[in-house]
Amino acid sequence: MADKKYFVLMKGGKDTGQVFASRQPRGAALKAATRGATDIRLRERGTKRVHVFTGWTEMVDKPANGPAWLPDKVKKANVKKVGIEHL
Repeated sequence: MADKKYFVLMKGGKDTGQVFASRQPRGAALKAATRGATDIRLRERGTKRVHVFTGWTEMVDKPANGPAWLPDKVKKANVKKVGIEHL
């Protein structure tokens, strides 16, 4: 079973304090998109790779099996991978 990897969000070519843990870079990008990031650049710790994504959120209807306390519209994150850069 694979271990989690840590991805550091970058802004302006510099690391920020936000670190996302996920097995895949897409999972970390979805977490960043949920927090409102649109131009997502994630540096993978321990490597020289930077994963580049574009992200957006949409308001969608709640799932049919959603609990009663959940509002009728919920925020859903989406990402599209642009590529990988090497430092």
